[in-house]
Amino acid sequence: MGHIILRWAFSPNPTNETKLITYTYIHKTLTLVLASYLSSGSSVHRRSSAMVNVPKTKKTYCKNKECRKHTLHKVTQYKKGKDSLAAQGKRRYDRKQSGYGGQTKPVFHKKAKTTKKIVLRLQCQGCKHVSQHPIKRCKHFEIGGDKKGKGTSLF
Repeated sequence: MGHIILRWAFSPNPTNETKLITYTYIHKTLTLVLASYLSSGSSVHRRSSAMVNVPKTKKTYCKNKECRKHTLHKVTQYKKGKDSLAAQGKRRYDRKQSGYGGQTKPVFHKKAKTTKKIVLRLQCQGCKHVSQHPIKRCKHFEIGGDKKGKGTSLF
């Protein structure tokens, strides 16, 4: 459909009638697409600043050999561990930095993202197996907060 429109609009010598027909056709098509998008309630590009609230326990599939079934999991948020001073890269960096000469490696400054992706740490209550489940980005995140009822606010 779109290819035909472009061929009409950019033909070598279009008449005013062709231009008018093309404009009308494009306008109707865009109107129909927009109307169907809004009526479907799609949230592809909809941004909300709402807080993400996750329950403390979740019933989900456990991949461990002992379980391999849906069990109750304890939900916590993944946190990065402390960097080891004995890691090869850290030892190499410290050796290169020592002495005179200032900063030897580039320091990254062009940070683009304002949020991090949240990673949930799920621990099976049956076999204690831990798995990780990444969810979408958000600015505000909490585990086990107050549940919001229908038509009510938390504040």
